[in-house]
Amino acid sequence: MRSFSRMGRKALSLVVAAAALALPTATGAAQGVPPFPAAFRTAEIPANGITLHVRTGGQGPVVVLLHGYGETGDMWAPLGDELMRDHRVIVPDLRGLGLSSRPPGGYDKKTQAEDVNGLLDALHVDRADLVTHDIGNMVGFAFAAAHPERVRKFVLIDAPVPGVGPWEEILKNPLLWHFRFGGPDMERLVKGRERIYLDRFWNEFSAVPAHFSEASRVHYARLYALPGAMHSGFSQFAAFDQDAIDNRTFLARGKLTMPILAIGGEKSFGLQMAEVMRAAATDVQAAVIPGSGHWIMEENPSATVAAVRAFLDSPAQ
Repeated sequence: MRSFSRMGRKALSLVVAAAALALPTATGAAQGVPPFPAAFRTAEIPANGITLHVRTGGQGPVVVLLHGYGETGDMWAPLGDELMRDHRVIVPDLRGLGLSSRPPGGYDKKTQAEDVNGLLDALHVDRADLVTHDIGNMVGFAFAAAHPERVRKFVLIDAPVPGVGPWEEILKNPLLWHFRFGGPDMERLVKGRERIYLDRFWNEFSAVPAHFSEASRVHYARLYALPGAMHSGFSQFAAFDQDAIDNRTFLARGKLTMPILAIGGEKSFGLQMAEVMRAAATDVQAAVIPGSGHWIMEENPSATVAAVRAFLDSPAQ
């Protein structure tokens, strides 16, 4: 994938070393999507007028993991396996994706922030750490902006946030044409061809496409072929203009103040993730995942797990 990073910009960075490979990793490519540990439980939980498919496991401080487009909460199994040792881990499928319900609307991230808020209420959780990827970043940002008192630390991974920092410049990248792709005709074009459409994401946004395994592709393509799933996915992107308006309104009240780790794949957003978040937050660290494109839990799960674990374990300044 063509790099999004502005590597010439001076920025603090935490480059995760190869030594991180000693930590637990995802299973090999031939085994596909790794399962969550057997101690995790799944439930369908009502929140904000919809039903979320949620995985939970472990005990201790709460951490919520939010996935992005082209995957579901299943992407987080290696991180969930590590964090459940001393955390209560909560992993929902976002509204309309995976096995969560698919309502006709509500795909703006301000509404989905209230999905997360309702989920925490339902599980009797007051505060949590957030770890998010791709569109999960956007939902997590809206939640942190609307409910900062409920967020201890926030990790955002390899995707911009509408209306924040160099958003308008990022939109000019030709690789992001899919931001404007959607509607009834586009849904007809991809119906029955979901795997072809999704392969484009998995190939172009990987440093090495083969690191996004065939079994994982089959797994996620099957979920995105469920009735209404592609409509919901397109609706996530169609809401970006409204998301940008909402986020600028949030920022007019002031920047986020909780500790933030902005992670980019070396062959993807890289240090530009920190540039984005420094426009919206006062306490931002940076990390770059070596040898990885956008799909960091598939391409370098060990380094990703190490970076997240180190940040969550570090004392708050």
